Amino acid sequence: MALYENRIVVKIGTSTLMNGLGKSDLENTEKIVRILSDISNLGFRIIIVSSGAIALGSGRMKLAGKPPSRLALRQKQAAAAVGQCALLFMYDHFFGFYGKTIAQILLSAEDIGQENKKDNLTKTFDTLLEEDIIPVVNANDSVNVEEIMTSDEKFGDNDMLSAAVAVLCRASKLILLSDIDAVYENHPGIGTPEPVDIVTEIMDNTAYIASRVDGKGMHEIGTKIEAARYASLAGTDTYIMNGRTPEKLYDIIKGIPAGTRFAGKKQ
Repeated sequence: MALYENRIVVKIGTSTLMNGLGKSDLENTEKIVRILSDISNLGFRIIIVSSGAIALGSGRMKLAGKPPSRLALRQKQAAAAVGQCALLFMYDHFFGFYGKTIAQILLSAEDIGQENKKDNLTKTFDTLLEEDIIPVVNANDSVNVEEIMTSDEKFGDNDMLSAAVAVLCRASKLILLSDIDAVYENHPGIGTPEPVDIVTEIMDNTAYIASRVDGKGMHEIGTKIEAARYASLAGTDTYIMNGRTPEKLYDIIKGIPAGTRFAGKKQ
Protein backbone atom coordinates (compact mmCIF):
# COMPACT_ATOMS: atom_id res chain seq x y z
CA MET A 1 0.00 0.00 0.00
CA ALA A 2 1.13 3.56 -0.68
CA LEU A 3 2.87 5.57 2.01
CA TYR A 4 1.52 8.79 3.48
CA GLU A 5 4.01 11.42 2.37
CA ASN A 6 3.09 13.73 5.26
CA ARG A 7 3.50 11.15 8.05
CA ILE A 8 6.76 11.20 10.02
CA VAL A 9 7.74 8.95 12.93
CA VAL A 10 10.33 10.50 15.26
CA LYS A 11 12.08 8.26 17.76
CA ILE A 12 13.50 10.25 20.68
CA GLY A 13 16.23 8.42 22.58
CA THR A 14 16.94 8.64 26.30
CA SER A 15 20.23 10.47 25.67
CA THR A 16 18.29 13.22 23.90
CA LEU A 17 15.88 13.71 26.83
CA MET A 18 18.38 13.49 29.71
CA ASN A 19 21.39 15.62 30.64
CA GLY A 20 24.80 14.50 31.85
CA LEU A 21 23.59 14.39 35.47
CA GLY A 22 20.79 11.95 34.69
CA LYS A 23 18.10 14.63 34.98
CA SER A 24 15.54 15.80 32.42
CA ASP A 25 17.07 18.08 29.80
CA LEU A 26 14.13 20.46 29.64
CA GLU A 27 15.80 22.93 27.31
CA ASN A 28 16.51 20.35 24.60
CA THR A 29 13.15 18.64 25.04
CA GLU A 30 11.31 21.95 24.69
CA LYS A 31 13.32 22.76 21.57
CA ILE A 32 12.41 19.44 19.96
CA VAL A 33 8.73 19.89 20.85
CA ARG A 34 8.70 23.44 19.44
CA ILE A 35 10.23 22.31 16.14
CA LEU A 36 7.91 19.30 15.83
CA SER A 37 4.92 21.53 16.58
CA ASP A 38 6.04 23.92 13.86
CA ILE A 39 6.51 21.05 11.40
CA SER A 40 3.02 19.84 12.31
CA ASN A 41 1.71 23.32 11.51
CA LEU A 42 3.18 22.91 8.02
CA GLY A 43 0.80 20.00 7.39
CA PHE A 44 2.91 17.04 8.48
CA ARG A 45 1.50 14.42 10.85
CA ILE A 46 3.92 13.54 13.63
CA ILE A 47 4.16 10.30 15.62
CA ILE A 48 6.64 10.16 18.50
CA VAL A 49 8.21 6.97 19.80
CA SER A 50 9.88 7.96 23.04
CA SER A 51 12.40 6.29 25.30
CA GLY A 52 13.23 7.71 28.71
CA ALA A 53 10.50 6.30 30.98
CA ILE A 54 12.81 4.01 32.97
CA ALA A 55 15.49 6.71 33.31
CA LEU A 56 12.96 9.31 34.45
CA GLY A 57 11.27 6.86 36.80
CA SER A 58 14.58 5.81 38.34
CA GLY A 59 15.29 9.43 39.17
CA ARG A 60 11.85 9.93 40.72
CA MET A 61 12.29 6.76 42.80
CA LYS A 62 15.82 7.78 43.88
CA LEU A 63 17.23 4.36 43.11
CA ALA A 64 20.64 5.04 44.67
CA GLY A 65 22.02 6.64 41.52
CA LYS A 66 22.10 3.34 39.65
CA PRO A 67 22.00 3.53 35.86
CA PRO A 68 18.98 1.71 34.36
CA SER A 69 21.23 -1.09 33.06
CA ARG A 70 22.10 -2.07 36.66
CA LEU A 71 18.56 -2.18 38.02
CA ALA A 72 16.76 -5.42 38.83
CA LEU A 73 13.94 -6.32 36.45
CA ARG A 74 11.22 -5.52 38.99
CA GLN A 75 12.88 -2.13 39.62
CA LYS A 76 12.85 -1.42 35.88
CA GLN A 77 9.16 -2.32 35.70
CA ALA A 78 8.32 -0.04 38.61
CA ALA A 79 10.51 2.74 37.22
CA ALA A 80 8.77 2.43 33.85
CA ALA A 81 5.38 2.87 35.53
CA VAL A 82 6.54 5.96 37.43
CA GLY A 83 8.47 7.33 34.47
CA GLN A 84 5.57 7.06 32.03
CA CYS A 85 3.66 9.59 34.14
CA ALA A 86 6.62 11.97 34.18
CA LEU A 87 7.29 11.50 30.46
CA LEU A 88 3.71 12.14 29.36
CA PHE A 89 3.35 15.10 31.72
CA MET A 90 6.47 16.65 30.20
CA TYR A 91 5.30 16.13 26.61
CA ASP A 92 1.75 17.28 27.41
CA HIS A 93 3.08 20.44 29.05
CA PHE A 94 5.40 21.43 26.23
CA PHE A 95 3.13 20.46 23.33
CA GLY A 96 0.17 22.10 25.07
CA PHE A 97 2.14 25.36 25.23
CA TYR A 98 2.38 25.24 21.42
CA GLY A 99 -1.29 24.40 20.99
CA LYS A 100 -0.89 20.69 20.30
CA THR A 101 -2.75 17.73 21.79
CA ILE A 102 -1.00 14.43 22.46
CA ALA A 103 -2.20 10.87 23.07
CA GLN A 104 -0.43 7.97 24.77
CA ILE A 105 -0.13 4.54 23.16
CA LEU A 106 1.67 1.67 24.93
CA LEU A 107 2.61 -1.24 22.67
CA SER A 108 3.95 -4.77 22.88
CA ALA A 109 5.15 -7.20 20.22
CA GLU A 110 1.83 -9.02 20.60
CA ASP A 111 -0.08 -5.87 19.65
CA ILE A 112 1.82 -5.60 16.38
CA GLY A 113 1.81 -9.32 15.64
CA GLN A 114 -1.88 -10.19 16.02
CA GLU A 115 -3.97 -9.18 13.04
CA ASN A 116 -7.05 -8.02 14.97
CA LYS A 117 -4.97 -5.91 17.37
CA LYS A 118 -2.93 -4.57 14.48
CA ASP A 119 -6.11 -3.52 12.69
CA ASN A 120 -7.42 -1.76 15.81
CA LEU A 121 -4.11 0.02 16.25
CA THR A 122 -4.11 1.21 12.65
CA LYS A 123 -7.60 2.67 13.07
CA THR A 124 -6.56 4.40 16.30
CA PHE A 125 -3.47 5.95 14.73
CA ASP A 126 -5.41 7.02 11.63
CA THR A 127 -8.10 8.71 13.71
CA LEU A 128 -5.63 10.53 15.93
CA LEU A 129 -3.59 11.76 12.97
CA GLU A 130 -6.68 12.88 11.07
CA GLU A 131 -7.53 15.04 14.10
CA ASP A 132 -3.98 16.48 14.18
CA ILE A 133 -3.27 14.76 17.52
CA ILE A 134 0.30 13.62 18.15
CA PRO A 135 0.56 10.01 19.40
CA VAL A 136 3.38 9.38 21.90
CA VAL A 137 4.31 5.69 21.76
CA ASN A 138 6.36 3.55 24.09
CA ALA A 139 6.79 -0.14 24.86
CA ASN A 140 4.54 -1.40 27.65
CA ASP A 141 7.51 -2.15 29.90
CA SER A 142 5.62 -2.48 33.17
CA VAL A 143 3.66 -5.48 31.86
CA ASN A 144 5.75 -7.12 29.14
CA VAL A 145 8.93 -8.01 30.99
CA GLU A 146 10.69 -9.61 28.02
CA GLU A 147 10.72 -6.22 26.32
CA ILE A 148 13.19 -4.77 28.83
CA MET A 149 15.18 -7.89 29.62
CA THR A 150 17.43 -7.80 26.58
CA SER A 151 18.11 -5.58 23.59
CA ASP A 152 18.11 -8.72 21.43
CA GLU A 153 14.31 -8.90 21.64
CA LYS A 154 12.77 -7.54 18.44
CA PHE A 155 10.65 -4.96 20.24
CA GLY A 156 12.87 -4.67 23.33
CA ASP A 157 14.51 -1.62 21.85
CA ASN A 158 12.66 1.51 20.81
CA ASP A 159 14.64 1.75 17.57
CA MET A 160 12.87 -1.38 16.36
CA LEU A 161 9.59 -0.30 17.92
CA SER A 162 9.73 2.97 15.99
CA ALA A 163 10.38 1.08 12.75
CA ALA A 164 7.37 -1.15 13.42
CA VAL A 165 5.20 1.92 14.08
CA ALA A 166 6.46 3.60 10.89
CA VAL A 167 5.52 0.52 8.83
CA LEU A 168 2.16 0.15 10.60
CA CYS A 169 1.28 3.81 9.94
CA ARG A 170 2.76 3.78 6.41
CA ALA A 171 4.95 6.78 7.24
CA SER A 172 7.25 8.13 4.54
CA LYS A 173 9.99 9.00 7.04
CA LEU A 174 11.42 7.51 10.22
CA ILE A 175 13.84 9.77 12.10
CA LEU A 176 15.99 8.30 14.89
CA LEU A 177 17.24 11.02 17.25
CA SER A 178 20.23 9.79 19.27
CA ASP A 179 23.65 10.86 20.55
CA ILE A 180 25.35 10.33 17.18
CA ASP A 181 25.71 12.70 14.25
CA ALA A 182 25.67 10.14 11.46
CA VAL A 183 26.67 6.64 10.42
CA TYR A 184 30.24 5.96 9.36
CA GLU A 185 31.59 3.19 7.16
CA ASN A 186 33.51 0.60 9.15
CA HIS A 187 36.92 0.03 7.59
CA PRO A 188 39.16 -0.97 10.54
CA GLY A 189 42.72 0.33 10.28
CA ILE A 190 42.07 2.39 7.15
CA GLY A 191 42.32 6.08 8.01
CA THR A 192 39.61 8.18 9.66
CA PRO A 193 36.05 6.94 9.10
CA GLU A 194 33.99 9.15 6.80
CA PRO A 195 30.32 9.90 7.49
CA VAL A 196 27.80 8.45 5.06
CA ASP A 197 25.16 10.80 3.65
CA ILE A 198 22.95 8.14 2.06
CA VAL A 199 22.75 4.34 2.10
CA THR A 200 20.83 2.80 -0.79
CA GLU A 201 21.61 -0.83 0.01
CA ILE A 202 21.92 -1.83 3.68
CA MET A 203 24.80 -4.23 4.17
CA ASP A 204 25.79 -6.29 7.20
CA ASN A 205 25.45 -4.49 10.56
CA THR A 206 29.21 -4.60 11.06
CA ALA A 207 29.68 -2.43 7.95
CA TYR A 208 28.62 0.63 9.97
CA ILE A 209 29.79 2.45 13.06
CA ALA A 210 28.98 5.83 14.58
CA SER A 211 30.97 8.56 16.25
CA ARG A 212 29.73 9.84 19.60
CA VAL A 213 29.18 13.56 19.89
CA ASP A 214 31.17 13.66 23.15
CA GLY A 215 34.29 12.29 21.49
CA LYS A 216 34.35 9.03 23.45
CA GLY A 217 34.92 7.02 20.31
CA MET A 218 32.95 4.54 18.27
CA HIS A 219 30.12 2.32 19.46
CA GLU A 220 27.86 -0.36 18.04
CA ILE A 221 24.61 0.73 16.37
CA GLY A 222 23.15 -2.60 15.35
CA THR A 223 19.56 -1.89 16.43
CA LYS A 224 19.46 1.33 14.43
CA ILE A 225 20.67 -0.45 11.31
CA GLU A 226 18.11 -3.21 11.83
CA ALA A 227 15.38 -0.60 12.28
CA ALA A 228 16.46 1.10 9.05
CA ARG A 229 16.47 -2.24 7.24
CA TYR A 230 12.97 -3.11 8.49
CA ALA A 231 11.52 0.28 7.54
CA SER A 232 13.34 0.32 4.20
CA LEU A 233 11.63 -2.86 3.05
CA ALA A 234 8.29 -1.06 3.39
CA GLY A 235 9.59 1.93 1.41
CA THR A 236 10.16 4.24 4.38
CA ASP A 237 13.25 6.46 4.44
CA THR A 238 15.13 6.26 7.75
CA TYR A 239 17.36 9.03 9.09
CA ILE A 240 19.88 8.70 11.92
CA MET A 241 20.84 12.07 13.35
CA ASN A 242 21.90 13.92 16.48
CA GLY A 243 19.08 14.74 18.89
CA ARG A 244 21.07 17.74 20.12
CA THR A 245 20.63 19.50 16.78
CA PRO A 246 16.86 19.14 16.23
CA GLU A 247 16.81 22.18 13.93
CA LYS A 248 18.08 19.78 11.25
CA LEU A 249 14.61 18.27 11.22
CA TYR A 250 13.72 21.21 9.00
CA ASP A 251 16.43 20.11 6.55
CA ILE A 252 14.92 16.64 6.32
CA ILE A 253 11.44 17.85 5.39
CA LYS A 254 13.02 20.19 2.80
CA GLY A 255 15.04 17.36 1.27
CA ILE A 256 18.38 18.75 2.47
CA PRO A 257 20.88 16.07 3.65
CA ALA A 258 21.04 15.63 7.43
CA GLY A 259 22.66 12.82 9.36
CA THR A 260 22.56 9.57 7.41
CA ARG A 261 19.61 8.63 5.24
CA PHE A 262 18.77 5.00 4.57
CA ALA A 263 16.67 5.08 1.41
CA GLY A 264 13.44 3.11 1.41
CA LYS A 265 12.94 0.48 -1.29
CA LYS A 266 10.73 1.64 -4.12
CA GLN A 267 7.49 -0.28 -4.02
